[in-house]
Amino acid sequence: MTDDKTPPRTFKGLIRWAMTPPQAWGVYLLAVLLVWLVSFYAGSLKPKKTPEASPPPVTAPKS
Repeated sequence: MTDDKTPPRTFKGLIRWAMTPPQAWGVYLLAVLLVWLVSFYAGSLKPKKTPEASPPPVTAPKS
């Protein structure tokens, strides 16, 4: 086994890594691509079929 003295990776460390300049561009472009893909997928879904509207019932005029 090797002596690994590096601290365990945490979510806070990952956020700090992603905010440094070279990685930040990649994270930003990945987020933009993800938003575009999700919106494209949502736009390509077929809407639920609504029931056809029947004509209103005919009533005799009141005189």
